[in-house]
Amino acid sequence: MSRKRKTIIHITVSAALVITGVIVMIALTASSPELQKIKPSAPAPMVQVIKIKTGPKPIIIRGEGTVRPLKEIDLVTQVGGKIVHTSPSLVNGGKFSKGDSLLSINPIDYELAVTLAKAKVRNSESNLKIVQEEALVAREEWRAHYSDISHTGKEIPPLVAKEPQLAAARSSLDADRADLKKAFLNLERTVLKAPFNGRVSRKSVDIGQYVTPGQPLARLFSTEAAQIALHLEDKDLFWFDVPGFTPGAGSGSPATVHAGIAGHELVFSGRVVRAEGELDERTRMITVIVEIDKPYATKPPLAIGLFVTVDIMGRVLPDAAVIPRAALRQGNIVWTVNDQGILSFRTVRVALYQGEEIVIESGLRDGEIVVFSSLKTATDGMTVRRAVEKD
Repeated sequence: MSRKRKTIIHITVSAALVITGVIVMIALTASSPELQKIKPSAPAPMVQVIKIKTGPKPIIIRGEGTVRPLKEIDLVTQVGGKIVHTSPSLVNGGKFSKGDSLLSINPIDYELAVTLAKAKVRNSESNLKIVQEEALVAREEWRAHYSDISHTGKEIPPLVAKEPQLAAARSSLDADRADLKKAFLNLERTVLKAPFNGRVSRKSVDIGQYVTPGQPLARLFSTEAAQIALHLEDKDLFWFDVPGFTPGAGSGSPATVHAGIAGHELVFSGRVVRAEGELDERTRMITVIVEIDKPYATKPPLAIGLFVTVDIMGRVLPDAAVIPRAALRQGNIVWTVNDQGILSFRTVRVALYQGEEIVIESGLRDGEIVVFSSLKTATDGMTVRRAVEKD
């Protein structure tokens, strides 16, 4: 067989195989069913939830402020002279009790003034006795000289009875006694005593210094009580009692003061005692005063100037719930989820915002599930998947 004939045979066989394959493919394609496109369903969105617990909830109004003394005065001298003694307590931070002698001014000049005043009083007393005796003699002489019937019952003339002289002598004695009293008072004022239990915040004198009347010598503050001024919004005062400001005749709501000092976290009890007379025109805030008794009774103490946090205990809501701030939607709406994963919109009544939490007065029931995560699109009645519940 020639080479040319072999090539023709190969080409013919190859063409036959190709044609046969195409025919078989067309037949298989025509006989197989058409494939249908199936669109997979989108999974329900996942949400983070919290389980609601309702019950009695005290409203706590929180504020911050600086501890200030209830009483603070400048120790001022009423007499002048050289300081001859100071108490060891008369130093910055020194502690003293009511009636303690804090410093003394040289009393010699004032002791001499007392001696001179006493002498004047004795002299005036002597003059008064002399005038009284002279008046008595003059009265007797007048009665003896005018003892006839025509003058019976007649009044003795004032000049004869030396009444003007008696009045002058008595006035002079009163004036000298007043000078003596003033001399004793000035002598007493040479010793300056503490008017209350307290501490020294500033001292500006020492032994040997000459001081003049009216000169401030030190600044003292009382440790019997301290006060904290809290600047609160007007609506906050709805929840607690401020004597003389809010309705009712309450004694003021209790408060808890939290302070950190010397590495210790301290807690003190106080009470709301009053509100300042007017609102701040710029901030529209009301200043409420909380008072704490005996701030220096503990170690470390509730020191003056310390910045503290104050929690005022307000009214108790009988059936309230607390939710994260993120769970409240616009218009006071929250999203609840039932056991089937159905989302529902619920309107609630907000009582108070407390930091990252919100106190809900009504609108939620105990045990309900609330969503606190966000969704791009949320509709009432849609299905969601719940993540692990947060207590």
